[in-house]
Formats: sequence, C-alpha cells, structure tokens
Amino acid sequence: LLSPAIMPKLKKSLDNASEVGMRDLVQARKAYDEKNADSSKQAHKLTVGSPASEKHSDASDYLKSIVYGGLDGIITTFAVVSGAAGGGFGIEVVLVLGFSNMFADALSMGMGDALSTKAQNAAIMKEREREAWEFESYPEGEIAEMVEVYTKKGMNEEDAREIVTKMSKYKDIFLDTMMVEELGMLVPGDDENPAFDGFVTFSSFVFFGLFPLLGYLFTIGSNLSETELFGISICMTGVMLFILGAIKSQFTTQSWWSSGFEILVFGGITASVSFLIGWLVESIISS
Repeated sequence: LLSPAIMPKLKKSLDNASEVGMRDLVQARKAYDEKNADSSKQAHKLTVGSPASEKHSDASDYLKSIVYGGLDGIITTFAVVSGAAGGGFGIEVVLVLGFSNMFADALSMGMGDALSTKAQNAAIMKEREREAWEFESYPEGEIAEMVEVYTKKGMNEEDAREIVTKMSKYKDIFLDTMMVEELGMLVPGDDENPAFDGFVTFSSFVFFGLFPLLGYLFTIGSNLSETELFGISICMTGVMLFILGAIKSQFTTQSWWSSGFEILVFGGITASVSFLIGWLVESIISS
C-alpha cells in the first residue's frame, strides 16, 4: 500500500495544476478516461475561477489518505482478529487484542505521518533556501544548471537558454521549478498542515479498523458461536475491503471491480496467514 503521507501531496500537486492551468482538471481527467477529444477541448477552454474549475474541494486533497489509511486499518485489525480466532481465543480476548492493536497502530501511523511530513517539508525548504542564496549570489550559474537539465532531456540548447533566461526574471517560479527539475523535490504549499494529515490518517485507520470488530462488539451476550462471529467479521471486512478497493481505482488505471477484487484477495491472504499462524501456535502449545 502507498504511504498515506505521500498521497495527499500527489493529489494536491495534481489539483494545483487545475488552478494554474486554464482548464477544468476534473473534466479533463474524465475526457481522458472516455477518450473524448471534444470534452477535452471544452475542459481546456474553461478559465480559472469559473464554477467548473472549482469543483474539487479541500476534502478531496485528503481522499487518498483516507482510502489508504483505511485499507491499512481494516487489514491490520482483521489480521489480529484472524490470528486470535485461529488460536482459539474467546470473544473478550479478540476484542482486547483488536482494540488495543488498532489504536496503537493508528496512533503510530498518525504520528509517523505528521512527523515524517514535517521533517520532509523542512528538508525541502532548507534546500530551497540554499538554492535561493545561490541564485542571489550567482544567477548565471543557476541558469546554466537549468539549461543543462533541459538539454539533457532533449531540448535544443538555444531554446533551453531562452526559456530559462525568461523564467529567471520570476524568482519564485524559477526556484520552485528548479527544485523539481534538478532535485526532484516538490515545494510544499502554504496550506499544508502535517498535524492535520496525521489526524486524517489516524481517524481513517480507526474508523475502518472497527469493521472487523463490529461483529464481536454488537453480539456480546448472544448465543452465537465463536465460529459464527468470526464468519460475520469475515463478511463485514470483505465488503469494506471491496468498497475501499473500488474507491482506490479512482486513483489508478484499474477498473473498479478489478481493484476491489485485488484488495479483497490481498486482505484474504493476509488474514489466512494470520489465522494459520494462530492455529499453529495454539496447536504447539496445546500439545
């Protein structure tokens, strides 16, 4: 699974293109999926600030973190439930292990997301400060570096020098472009909030991680056997895995059913291994 710390940045960088470029990025993506040239032309005719160019919201920037954080949460928790079920533990033990593991992992992932994003942004901005100092001290050298970058990509040297020279008149644009082209670093936006990124990851992990436990939680005191409760957990987890996989297809080239089935199989394999290990350990201890 892709790291939740990375996914909002990728989504944000793509969405920012719709604000800078004179087009509706949502319609442009749809046109590409449908291979509709007329729709693509229409998307490029829409100007910045029009209603269509504002379709995406701040919430969409975190959609990928929600999906991938949720997948980690539900698969991790279900693996714990499967291991406990395979080991023959009672309902109380399953719930204790499930909830304690879920919150511990969610907190770890959320804090890790926030701290890693903060550290990454700090490192990027430090490099940008260095590039800015070098640009102020020796602009000709920085321009020459950018010309070399573009010529190595196949651009004519004369064209590259003309483009870079004109770009250098706009310091911030030049520096941000240089960060990407030379160092492969995307400068974080002013609205990035590592703490909120971590909170989104934590919340998504907990919310979706609850589903494998709901069958046990809401049937306390019932006459259902442990096998039947585990079966309910399997069904609820399987449905949510498929749904999350289908949603994940919005960020890939896979069809919704293929992506949903893939995640369902992946989760099933993980749970099966955990169940078998739990059963094996319990068998060894019992003997």
